[in-house]
Amino acid sequence: MEVISVILVTVATFYIIHYLNTWMNKKHNNFPPGPLKLPLIGNLHTVVVKGLHQTLMELSETYGPVFSIQMGMKNIVVVAGYDAVKDALVNHAEEFEERARVPIFEKMDKGLGIAFAHGDNWKIMRRFTISTLRDFGMGKSSLEERIAEECSHMIQQMKSFKGQPFDNTRIIYSAVSNIIVSILLGNRMDYEDPQFKKLLDLITENIRLLVEKTVLLYNTYPILGILPGSHRRFQKNINELFAFIQCTFVKHLKELDMNDQRSFIDAFLIRQNLEKANPQSYFHNENLTSLIRSLLNAGTETTSTTLRWCLLMMIKYPHYQEKVQEEISKVIGMAQPKYSHRLQMPFTNAVVHETQRFSNVAPMSLPRESTRDVNFRGYHIPKGTQIIPLLTSVLNDKKQFKAPGEFNPNNFLDSEGQFVKNEAFMVFSAGRRVCAGENLARMELFIFFTSLLQKFTFCLPPGVKEVDLTLSAGFTQAPLPQKICAIPRLQEDA
Repeated sequence: MEVISVILVTVATFYIIHYLNTWMNKKHNNFPPGPLKLPLIGNLHTVVVKGLHQTLMELSETYGPVFSIQMGMKNIVVVAGYDAVKDALVNHAEEFEERARVPIFEKMDKGLGIAFAHGDNWKIMRRFTISTLRDFGMGKSSLEERIAEECSHMIQQMKSFKGQPFDNTRIIYSAVSNIIVSILLGNRMDYEDPQFKKLLDLITENIRLLVEKTVLLYNTYPILGILPGSHRRFQKNINELFAFIQCTFVKHLKELDMNDQRSFIDAFLIRQNLEKANPQSYFHNENLTSLIRSLLNAGTETTSTTLRWCLLMMIKYPHYQEKVQEEISKVIGMAQPKYSHRLQMPFTNAVVHETQRFSNVAPMSLPRESTRDVNFRGYHIPKGTQIIPLLTSVLNDKKQFKAPGEFNPNNFLDSEGQFVKNEAFMVFSAGRRVCAGENLARMELFIFFTSLLQKFTFCLPPGVKEVDLTLSAGFTQAPLPQKICAIPRLQEDA
């Protein structure tokens, strides 16, 4: 009898959930279409099997540029293709400017910092960040000098292998990360510094953990946070990262000179001191911790991963590598590469852009949230709906790029071989939430890439026939670690 009662209760509960689920799906007239949603789980089962952005790309082929999916009981609107994504992020920037409240990120930053911040906090921290990065050289020759110095350290590391096979992952991560570290802290860190190595390990492990199934389940059903899983490992890493950050800015606070801003942290602490009488000030320690975490992560992962892809593309297509080196020899010679050289180097500039497009390092823009009810491209989207701009669909839009599934620098060259911009080049997202460090990333990529190709020819180790383009698991699309050879080009570099 008890067994029958349990069965009846279970069945009744199932149908109640199914009814509520159906009602939620139909309560908004003219909501974007989407695949059949199962009770309680929605479309979670499909995403778990295929992965999120792969699932969304497939669904866009069926449902068009604006459609919906359901994760658990939450409805999500997906925007795909250049026209629709531009319409959402640029033409409807105000309606879609808010950051979605994703449980694992909410627990991490609590709405503070910049990447996952909300409302006025985001606006104030973004203005401060862009202004301060400019003060510390973003887009200026002073920052080029820092990048050039870091290039010399990276090149020396690669030279030490004397043309023998090595994995460049840690070297490139260290070099790229050191640029943002030097801005934030006021000094670079040695590649072998245990603290620096631990910092990079925390960042790279969390990138991997973000796509673990237990994290997906936690974001869908936050109550599952009480169970063991990758979401708890992620938070442990964040706590370690925050502890490192707090130690660094406490040190800066002790040595703070109000008349001498040596670093981003100094600039924040000086602003904090100026606003100490304002109880509503956003310049408090918790915001600083989240802000630095955001900048460390953003200033390390995507640029270093893209640079690794650049070298792999040059190895896979040696005729392109040779053409880049010819352009370097003609325009730069033995001089230190500068960002301004790109204006005279259309092919090299096109190769960098095409690598960014083809490698598709960040296939989805961080999710947005509608700030109010909005009619978008014929559909009604209620306030508070999560929005996913599917950037991979823009970078692979057949209307914008020739044969988007192939690596082709001609996507950024005209018939006369001159560099041409493409409005669909949205690797940094678009609109009000466009990457605050876009100019920094562009400068780093060009200078690091040309400096490396100036000094080395890259190739596969003896006996290895093919470049491995397999993706490693992670929130960003990185290549698997693999050994390559860096052969010095000039006799004096040998």
